[in-house]
Amino acid sequence: GVIDANHSIQVGIRTHNDQTMGFEILTSPWVHRNGVDKTIERILERASDQPAYISFDIDCLDPAFAPGTGTPVVGGLASWQALEILRGLGSLNLIGLDVVEVSPAYDHSEITAIAAATIAHDWLCLLAQKSV
Repeated sequence: GVIDANHSIQVGIRTHNDQTMGFEILTSPWVHRNGVDKTIERILERASDQPAYISFDIDCLDPAFAPGTGTPVVGGLASWQALEILRGLGSLNLIGLDVVEVSPAYDHSEITAIAAATIAHDWLCLLAQKSV
């Protein structure tokens, strides 16, 4: 009962999995084909007015943008796509966010950590906009 699968969505998945557990899944190829605006629209529809917790798995990004993760798979989202999607979620009932799967040991250039920090920063900006 902690997670309501009927209002949950996964975005940026790069590998196939038949076990959706009731979640709607927008794969990274789906996002590439349909675009950022359609992705935001689907997230907002699915989440509705329910409390929204975002768990941002950094490995949804293509390894070109986030090599420092334990499961780098090509074909992921570009960092600009992920940021634009996140920035479009300000109308959600946001209650929390985490950024996971950052593994600095795999990224000597630190671009994965920069991407993760920017995701967290932009989420805080969404919260700040709500309080104005």
